[in-house]
Amino acid sequence: MKLISWNVNGIRSVIKKGFLEFVKKHNPDVLCLQEIKANAEVAKTFFLNGYELFWNHAERPGYSGTAVFTKVKPQSVACGLGIEKHDSEGRVITVEYADFYLVNVYVPNSKRELERLPYRAKEWDVDFLKHLKKLEKKKPVIFCGDMNVAHKEIDLTYPKANVNNHGFTPEERAGFDNIVKAGFIDTFREFHQDGGHYTWWSPMSNCRAKNIGWRIDYFCVSASLKPRLKESTILKDVLGSDHCPVELVLK
Repeated sequence: MKLISWNVNGIRSVIKKGFLEFVKKHNPDVLCLQEIKANAEVAKTFFLNGYELFWNHAERPGYSGTAVFTKVKPQSVACGLGIEKHDSEGRVITVEYADFYLVNVYVPNSKRELERLPYRAKEWDVDFLKHLKKLEKKKPVIFCGDMNVAHKEIDLTYPKANVNNHGFTPEERAGFDNIVKAGFIDTFREFHQDGGHYTWWSPMSNCRAKNIGWRIDYFCVSASLKPRLKESTILKDVLGSDHCPVELVLK
């Protein structure tokens, strides 16, 4: 089973940059998108043959939002965390399959001046982990998406220079630490222990060509799914967004 996650930085934009050809070439069983920046009406303007679509858009037009395209029919689908203060921005879709839950997430950015850091660290991260652990009581969990944090120093090019910048604050990194302590596995690090692997590059200063980047997009799984991990990769050569897709293959 092949799963792909991608922050597309606007579904309208990425459709003009080869999105449909990308899907046809890689042919995932499930495709999770973040930062779609559009409501479900946009989905009527294009068609992915064989996929069922689930969409969770933000109340604010042109902002945030998530979508899941799946060939495998789910048992249930739920949008949001069920908590009003978190659910106006379309950041979570939970899809239940026969033997696991899949959670597609676009974690809030703490912003350049860190004005959203208290909300992110003290409220969002706490409630999102509670959501994952509640699901896990029923069956294993896979979650994927833009986590808006580089977990370790190896996950960005210039860690020392970014210690107190959004995406690499001690508070945000501690939130990811808590996910790992709760038993979830960063699947990419099961297969790749070296540096230089990134999923987001600033559009300034030709950063992508120079590979000056951050790894902030993840596939994580419950520990019980570890024997099923076959491959976890970064599709760094796929263009169309400031992020590239990440892929998980299960046995």
